[in-house]
Amino acid sequence: MKYIEFNKTLCNVTFLMNVIDLQSKCAIEMTSETQSAGFFQIYFIEQAEGYLKLNESKIDLKPCTLIFISQDQKYSWHLSSDQFEGKLMVFQEDFLNDFFSDQYFIYRLLFFYQTTYPLSMPISKPLFEDTMGKLSDIRQEILHVQSDSAHMIRSILYNILITINRAYAEHNHIDHAIALDNTAYQFRKLVEKHIYTDHKVEDYSSMMNLSRVAINKAVKSQFNITATDFIKSRLLFEIKMKLIHTAKTVSEIAHEFNFSEIQHIHRFFKQKTGISPMEYRLNYQNEGT
Repeated sequence: MKYIEFNKTLCNVTFLMNVIDLQSKCAIEMTSETQSAGFFQIYFIEQAEGYLKLNESKIDLKPCTLIFISQDQKYSWHLSSDQFEGKLMVFQEDFLNDFFSDQYFIYRLLFFYQTTYPLSMPISKPLFEDTMGKLSDIRQEILHVQSDSAHMIRSILYNILITINRAYAEHNHIDHAIALDNTAYQFRKLVEKHIYTDHKVEDYSSMMNLSRVAINKAVKSQFNITATDFIKSRLLFEIKMKLIHTAKTVSEIAHEFNFSEIQHIHRFFKQKTGISPMEYRLNYQNEGT
């Protein structure tokens, strides 16, 4: 599997972000090889033919569509022609957190680290064209840095991300309100960091120095799901990724995710999916043949 690191020298950028024309020499290679990246990506597809395999989903490439790829997610491109027009925005988590002075900003956005709703979204042509114009403005600031470029990029980028977040919420019928209380976002961030080892709300209660009740109330209010179900959803997702994208045995995966016995991972997986881990792996492999 190919792993791509963020490279600030790519196209001579000075920020930990970039806006790339998908037809330029700077564009990331669109390969059918499964790959993963150490940064976040938003694709703004103007024209394309084919599909993207992202995690366990297949996304058809259509005009006026956005695709959201979170850090370390697994994906491969399957293009039926060389025509791929649009723009790609890439950035590291630290860039957004530092740029907006908010360590939870990336976790406030509904379309990243999402395991319930689609990781793509069609948008109206006027909104698409307006966003493409703003991306071009950011690109010009990146190429021609001035003393106030960071402020200009920050203002445009914030507008784009919040606008997309609202559109994503509306498209998927989610309450898009961003809470002033950081409890739910702190929990979400900790789950992403500790999902391999900590699978109980009590674990996070100890880390956050908050009661289980307080955490559950905040998570339920913000994400419309209990804290326990949130953890289980993320755990199930990560196990699926190991089954799909590695050759590790179920026993090895169980050990990696801190299950004390192999039958525990079997029981958990079957309760959530109705099939065993190996059946899931075989089903996915058969669908791809």
